[in-house]
Amino acid sequence: MDSILQDLADKAIRHAIDSGAEYCDARIEQQERKSVLIENGEVEYVRSNSSTGIGIRLVKAGTWSFCSITNPNSFEQVKELVNGSLRNSSHYAKNKKNKVSLYPNAINKIKIDFPVLKKPELEELMKIGFECNKIISDTPRIIKSIVNPWYTTNSKYFVNSEGSEIVQNFTDVVVDMIATAHESGLTQSINITEGGRGGLELIIDKNKIQQSAQEIALKASQLIDAKPVKEEKATVIMNPDFVSLLTHEILGHPSEADRVLGKEMAWAGGAWWKGKIGKKIGSEKLNVFDDPTIKESLGWYYFDDEGVETKKTTLVENGILKNHMQNRETAKIFNTAPTGNMRATNYRFMPLIRMACTCIGNGDWNVAEMIKEVKNGYLISNMKIPSIDMKRYNWSISCQYAQKIENGEITDLLRDVIVIGIAPEFFESIDACGNDFTVRPITNCGKGDPMQSMIMGNGGPSIRGIATVKSVN
Repeated sequence: MDSILQDLADKAIRHAIDSGAEYCDARIEQQERKSVLIENGEVEYVRSNSSTGIGIRLVKAGTWSFCSITNPNSFEQVKELVNGSLRNSSHYAKNKKNKVSLYPNAINKIKIDFPVLKKPELEELMKIGFECNKIISDTPRIIKSIVNPWYTTNSKYFVNSEGSEIVQNFTDVVVDMIATAHESGLTQSINITEGGRGGLELIIDKNKIQQSAQEIALKASQLIDAKPVKEEKATVIMNPDFVSLLTHEILGHPSEADRVLGKEMAWAGGAWWKGKIGKKIGSEKLNVFDDPTIKESLGWYYFDDEGVETKKTTLVENGILKNHMQNRETAKIFNTAPTGNMRATNYRFMPLIRMACTCIGNGDWNVAEMIKEVKNGYLISNMKIPSIDMKRYNWSISCQYAQKIENGEITDLLRDVIVIGIAPEFFESIDACGNDFTVRPITNCGKGDPMQSMIMGNGGPSIRGIATVKSVN
């Protein structure tokens, strides 16, 4: 972390407080990103970019204001922006009825270096990318193979007027892959994302990424012979990858307290369980949590972007809604502690309440036993595209492929399958959770206005419930 930038951030805090702000914090972020896109054995692009700057939040007259600056050269530049934010707060405070009140937070002074066992290099990522691209391309019926390895190195410094000074240094390594098959006028694609917070070890240990490349290519090829499904309401067993997106969309987003309060209604909607804390919203098999401390997840961090130390937060326990994800402001409203979920895409944006690693809790069922009990149903595999109403109540999520279950055995492979449900009805129907808990990387969650894209983890085990399945050609 650049000591000159740290000094500018510290001075900005002091100037804001001396100028009448009740609270101020600053985030310095330095990021370097390198990526390569390989399609059908050829490099489409190699990109390298970096970004450095300061984002400053402050409260004056009970009203928030925010500003940011890229590559500041002097304190005068920063001071001018802070003065503008102070004026903005004073102006908008005149008509503001509810003044900002923050939940108390501990003072933390700490530096954290996240472990990287094998440092990523672009040349090594390209080598891995070409290898995976060839694995996909060499599979029969494959007409397009896309592999996009990338990594970022990040350094974040948080400081506030209460005395906290927090540095977190971390690296993310990710590979996105798509296999597209075509024959006799039919096209099918399978994609997957692998990686997490750490070094190259996250994708190269036990040939993980090569195995994933082989699996998606084979499945895309097999889907050419798959059948569509006739619409019916039936028992479904969803695998952990599909459960990750279900959890993200129908359990994670409605758990964000700002959404529950209706602060996102205009552009992102509300929450189907508003006002239901302490009430039953699913079967006793349903347990949901958010946990930023899960190591190697893309949502792993120790302090959020307002300096709150992270911990596991129980959201749903045995089907009972227990809590929401809270920042220091909403925690005051709900009379509970903040949960460490305030994050911004980078220094250019004001932090929002975001998922870190929201998951359905592990169960004790062997997945083979879950399948064996089903007379007529479907095994739903791997996330694709969600479609959800404004309150996340009615939902449909397409899967990458499904398989018919008949008399406890997996039979036909099925394509173009969508799963449809009503949130409380589906979650009440869950009667089994597997012991195969898995966290998946999510790299493109959007929220806010202006829109902020965020990386995180989501996960869970295989789960069994009742939903409608249909194919859309």
